[in-house]
Amino acid sequence: MTTFHYLWRLIMYRPGRYFINAIAWTIIYLAPIVPGLITKQFFDSLTGNSMLGYGVWGLIALLIAAALGRICLIIIGFITDVHFRFRMGMLLRRNLLEHVLKQPGAQAIPVSPGEAISHFRDDVDQSEEAVSWSVDVFGLTCFAIVSGYILIRIDTQMTMLVFLPIVLVITAAQLATVRLQKYRAASREATSKVTGEISEMFGNVQAIQVAGAEDRVIERFRRFGDNRRKAMLKDRLMTELLDSVFSNSVNLGTGLILLLAGTKMRAGTFTVGDFALFVYYLTFVTQFITNVGKFITYFKQMSVSLERLTFLLQGASAKVLTMVNSLHLKPGRAEKSEDRGKSENAVRGSKSDEKQSENAMLKSGAALQRLDVNGLSYAYADTGRGISDIHFSLRRGSFTVVTGAIGSGKTTLVRSLLGLLPKGKGTIAWNGVPVEDPGTFFTPPRSAYTAQVPRLYSDTLRNNILLGQAEQSDSLQQALHAAVLEYDVAQLPGGLDTVIG
Repeated sequence: MTTFHYLWRLIMYRPGRYFINAIAWTIIYLAPIVPGLITKQFFDSLTGNSMLGYGVWGLIALLIAAALGRICLIIIGFITDVHFRFRMGMLLRRNLLEHVLKQPGAQAIPVSPGEAISHFRDDVDQSEEAVSWSVDVFGLTCFAIVSGYILIRIDTQMTMLVFLPIVLVITAAQLATVRLQKYRAASREATSKVTGEISEMFGNVQAIQVAGAEDRVIERFRRFGDNRRKAMLKDRLMTELLDSVFSNSVNLGTGLILLLAGTKMRAGTFTVGDFALFVYYLTFVTQFITNVGKFITYFKQMSVSLERLTFLLQGASAKVLTMVNSLHLKPGRAEKSEDRGKSENAVRGSKSDEKQSENAMLKSGAALQRLDVNGLSYAYADTGRGISDIHFSLRRGSFTVVTGAIGSGKTTLVRSLLGLLPKGKGTIAWNGVPVEDPGTFFTPPRSAYTAQVPRLYSDTLRNNILLGQAEQSDSLQQALHAAVLEYDVAQLPGGLDTVIG
């Protein structure tokens, strides 16, 4: 998927909201046209050249009314922008998280948890930024066209001599955004390494202490921090340099107007109101050029973000990111979404009618009578070790124990069976029906799995047991009883509200 295609799919996720947002901000950026003309008439009225008969106080009242009107428009624009951006960002995070959760547990993400968080946070925000700035560019382009037409009608030579140098200066500055993109990518990568290192240290405190590796780990973290500092410094210096060029371009334009307007005003071909109009429009025209440059920068950074987000998909189509799905923002009312079957077919390929009927049988909730495993095999890519050609059958009500030496493959067998490792060779059948996707099929209530290393949230015991489910007194007490945990809970200082993890 190209960056432009990615941008377009995000825009078309909620085209109605996007175009409402675009119209709102176009009106906001066109609004200064009217105050500029009023300002021209105000200064011309001081020299007796005004075409309007409102008087000074009347023109002041019009300026105040125009300012208040623009404030109201900006409030509306922020509301439309926030609603669109929120939905767009949540769609990306929702689709990315859904894809990750569907992957085999051992290979859900190809990076550290800390770096994955950076993808979810920074790269999604960067994508939002690029789409949002496309609205600004459209609105400011409309303003540049209208204001340019007005200024050229007043004095073509003045317009060209003032704005052409500014365009050249800012365009030259925009060429430096290629280097800015390079620095921004390096900064993002360095930040990801620091975040990932923090996550790894917190997750392996005991191992670090047992190995006496505190000094080595701290030194490694210090190196990551120094690399991040250097990358961030280059990024910030380049950003500030470009911002200074953009912000001072208004001063450059004002100086050119002062140099050129004096002669024309003495000749009587240029009024005080014309001078005021040029100065007033100068800020907004310069803002247009600056924002176009910023959008180009954001668009290039969006390319980096798309690559990073696609990397998390581990070979799946980038269209997964922008598939239209419900965000469930309104209780009891799902948002309009594409047919899930079509989305999955587009990404995974179509399935035969026979497989679909088998899946329907599996999803029908039939209780287990017999579980058959034939030829189940899995080998780790780095070592080549694992399990090979496993055959067994489990009947309803039976109790089976798998034993073996350390490293013989007991955990690998269970994880392969439950789909926590990507499917290798062999078949798994539930009541004689093949299970095509163990990872999504063997979930509660069909199976329960306790890992060797428990993964507990830093939250209350109650929330760790419920894991997001609505609390029901009977089911919670039944779970405590089944786990023989009632006595232990009674001894905890906060009972079920004791923070663990």
